[in-house]
Amino acid sequence: MGPSGSGLLARHAEALALFTERVHAVRPDQWDAPTPCAEWSVADLVNHLTVEQLWVPLLVTQRRTVEDVADALEGEVLGDDPVTAWDAAATAAREAFGAPGALARTVHLSYGRTRASAYCAQMTADAVVHAWDLSRAIGAPERLPDALVDFTAEEVTPYAGGLEATGLFAAPVEPPPGADAQTRLLALLGRRV
Repeated sequence: MGPSGSGLLARHAEALALFTERVHAVRPDQWDAPTPCAEWSVADLVNHLTVEQLWVPLLVTQRRTVEDVADALEGEVLGDDPVTAWDAAATAAREAFGAPGALARTVHLSYGRTRASAYCAQMTADAVVHAWDLSRAIGAPERLPDALVDFTAEEVTPYAGGLEATGLFAAPVEPPPGADAQTRLLALLGRRV
């Protein structure tokens, strides 16, 4: 089992900082560039992560359900300033998970009730993998921090087999012989390195 409490919050903050660094590196001419995520441009990918962060205060701090606010966060949320939109959403998510007692709460996700700590772990893993996607799309360094790779692998491995069925992930691919931990993780999540 992965870190809990302050360790989980530290990993979450590291993942958001990594993605933030990549968002700030996007050049104006790259927002329409393709990403490793089928049919998503750079703007689509950043929008997806921004929406995910916007959910966190609603679900964790305000204790709303997905059904309560489902329509409010559909579509494009980046506006004319994607970097500022991302920064604000990431800050709000970090603060919501870091609020006293927040990780011990239960949140109501689309698939049912879940501990906020498990939700935070899922969000951390998602930010890590999408930081690689964004890195590849914009030509930024693709090497992920070892601690985040290890955390993400531990988080997603138990349920990776069912991710393709969600329609949000490609089928796993066979990693090359002798692949390092990052390559194995990305292959597990359908990324070709």
